[in-house]
Amino acid sequence: MTAFINGIGLISPQLTTDPAVFLPEIVEYTADYLQAINPNYKDYINPIAARRMSRLIKMGITSAKIALSDAGCQMPDAIITGTGLGSVEDTEKILSGMNEGEQLMNPTPFIQSTYNTISSQIAITLNCHNYNSTYVHRAFSFESALQDAMLQIEEGMADNALVGGIDEMTDNHLQITRKAGHWKMNPVNNLTLLSSGTQGALAGEGAAYYLLGNQRSQSTYCTLSDVKTIYHPKDTEELETSILSFLSFNGLTIDQLDAVIMGYNGDILFDTVYNELGSGIFMQTQKLWYKHLCGEYYTSTGFALWLAANILKHQLIPAAIKVNNLPSDRLQHILVYNQYRNVNHSLLLLNR
Repeated sequence: MTAFINGIGLISPQLTTDPAVFLPEIVEYTADYLQAINPNYKDYINPIAARRMSRLIKMGITSAKIALSDAGCQMPDAIITGTGLGSVEDTEKILSGMNEGEQLMNPTPFIQSTYNTISSQIAITLNCHNYNSTYVHRAFSFESALQDAMLQIEEGMADNALVGGIDEMTDNHLQITRKAGHWKMNPVNNLTLLSSGTQGALAGEGAAYYLLGNQRSQSTYCTLSDVKTIYHPKDTEELETSILSFLSFNGLTIDQLDAVIMGYNGDILFDTVYNELGSGIFMQTQKLWYKHLCGEYYTSTGFALWLAANILKHQLIPAAIKVNNLPSDRLQHILVYNQYRNVNHSLLLLNR
């Protein structure tokens, strides 16, 4: 499976909404979680319609429109979204209303709380009647959406597909999942995340949409060659074997990788997985990381894919994302490797 990345729209805690600019500066936070920087939604959505939309839906529609504009495409042949949680804010409104007595409850949050609302609202906004699907596979959600899009293109069902990964964070959800040990117990600086030395990750959120196509265009960033998911490998050896097999299947060896983007999140319990690979098969590879820029969430690989695509397009690795520093003449092949609490592991391979 191979698809061309022809357009990208990303709303994140960094300055990423302008596709023409690649990380102009790094935004620093000391916070409980990294919140996405909201663009001026009036530039993308009718203000009257936007009043009835949750923040997540506005993020989804806006990032999708940015991706289509970036690719110069008016109408996608498919709209596919991956989300781990859907609209948490709307779900909380429903539960709060029920807790207060179920009287005169607003139906809008109920309608918008369903997971497929994001893809549906994008289709309604674009007046698109083509293939529309949503995947809710926890930390495999975005990867599942990518695999579906690439299969649609490979089988000739679509010439292009708008595919995205989107999740939000709220204060209530943060406090509930923090009790389960998922997040840092106190605010932390995102730029010193790796030296925090504590359990729990730094939470985040974001919306990333990509227009994948079967042909190269003037706006093409790179090719997305393959996507693989690995569920609960028993040890590092099994994981290394899976990675090497994935590269071999795509005609590459570990030595041919120019960089690997890894999902370090500052959690000392689970960053050991990256450390073991870093001192193993990736010992001689340029290692990069990204979650200090966007935080940890189910579809964070949407941000990593943006980073990899722009590195290949601009032939530039920002210093702020380097874990080590190895010389590189020309950037051709980048692997994105992410794992969520050592259960969901995923691989994305990009080529220039």
